[in-house]
Amino acid sequence: MNDLSIGITTVAFSKNKSLVNKVKNLGFKNVYTNEELKRFTKDELIKFLSKCDVAIVGLDKIDEETLSHTPKLKALSKYGVGLDNIDFNACKKYNIKVLHTQGVNKRSVSELTLGCILSLLRNIYVSSNLLKGNIWEKNGGVQLTNKTIGIIGIGNIGKDLIQLLQAFNCKILVNDIIEQKEYYEKYNLFETTKENIYKSADIITIHTPLNDSTKYMINKKSLSIMKSNAVVINTARGGIINQEDLKWALKNNIIAGAAIDAYEIEPPEDLELLNLPNLINTPHIGGNAMEAVQAMGESAIENILNWIKNGNNR
Repeated sequence: MNDLSIGITTVAFSKNKSLVNKVKNLGFKNVYTNEELKRFTKDELIKFLSKCDVAIVGLDKIDEETLSHTPKLKALSKYGVGLDNIDFNACKKYNIKVLHTQGVNKRSVSELTLGCILSLLRNIYVSSNLLKGNIWEKNGGVQLTNKTIGIIGIGNIGKDLIQLLQAFNCKILVNDIIEQKEYYEKYNLFETTKENIYKSADIITIHTPLNDSTKYMINKKSLSIMKSNAVVINTARGGIINQEDLKWALKNNIIAGAAIDAYEIEPPEDLELLNLPNLINTPHIGGNAMEAVQAMGESAIENILNWIKNGNNR
């Protein structure tokens, strides 16, 4: 038994009975979960976190304003891998430790990415929807095999996608801010500029964090130089693609199709965008495969236990 109160803000963790019971059996003084199973507003988040010594958080926006109202909080354990929702400077200011492990859900995200690519190229999504409307249109699209794919962001997820693509004999163009020459040579990857990827690739998939350098990276200018048969995939973060510009490109057949799993506002509110026939839209489920939910939850718990074991909770 310890004197710490722990809170769990994330919906996926809170509705996973196995993970919640595991936390409850660890001897915390209080265990708070997201009982309504919905994304907190800022005021709700502040009220929730103000009760906690440590919290497991997901995509909640952790900023200066929030932390200024949570003096009891000592540590945040990240459920998932993206960290762009956490203000690290504010955490440092208020002496709050951020606990996280990278790459836990990489296979879940890379599999969804591959699924979206295949669904778009082979016309699975569009033809299925047409048939539901009693329209029998035989258009099997094109094969992924031997196509040129551009991957922007060669971190854990980008690398895992490259592993999955090995069976398809694709020409893989890559771009990352980190120099990885040996890795590129090992897998016969072609390092190039983002602009060349936009111009040359049949498939463009994004696996970067959201920051000042990637905000609206995919916009009207970049979309305009893509091939008319190109498809764009974003299973990373909302805000990397300018959604208004993407809507323009899809409506005007500037590109052939797109798939997005992350949005600037979640849930998304632009129904015109969501209803476009050449857009696959999923509700941020990239890292949400059952196995990934369990792995991310256990990682978040383990990071807290190590933090306590090392005496950092005092």
